[in-house]
Amino acid sequence: MKMKLLVIAALGAFATACASTPPVQEAAPIARPPAQPTAQPHEPTGPVAGSIADFVQNAGDRVFYGYDRHDLTPEARETLRRQAAWLASYSGTRILVAGNCDERGTREYNLALGARRANAARDYLVSQGVDPSRISTVSYGKERPACRDSGEACWAVNRNATTTITGGYTN
Repeated sequence: MKMKLLVIAALGAFATACASTPPVQEAAPIARPPAQPTAQPHEPTGPVAGSIADFVQNAGDRVFYGYDRHDLTPEARETLRRQAAWLASYSGTRILVAGNCDERGTREYNLALGARRANAARDYLVSQGVDPSRISTVSYGKERPACRDSGEACWAVNRNATTTITGGYTN
């Protein structure tokens, strides 16, 4: 029995050694037709026109004030001009202008200063042709800080008038 197994193993080894492997031929590349441009619908790359995001991106939503000030800087006037132009394009839009202050000063003082800041922004928008009935104002004083750290950099961010779309927008 051992002999039969040995003979079978030898014949298998002999057959394997004598077998030749056919040469490998490289397949010819498959010709593919050139890629056809597919018609894709145009995807918007920015916010939807007339939306809140469009207002923030293209007009800006806040103006900044100096310490204990409510007069408009040239940069603030430019932002408000852009807001007025945007609002002229979307005549059904209503806004809220909120005056804000930094943490220094009393609550009462900052509420009054915030009101002066909101009204300064509102008055400038009206001077640029925005219907006053479309604008509401509020003062938050120091109650709604954008930055909660203590220090001049943070205080400067909190001294602002922020314009928020409240109605009539598309998104």
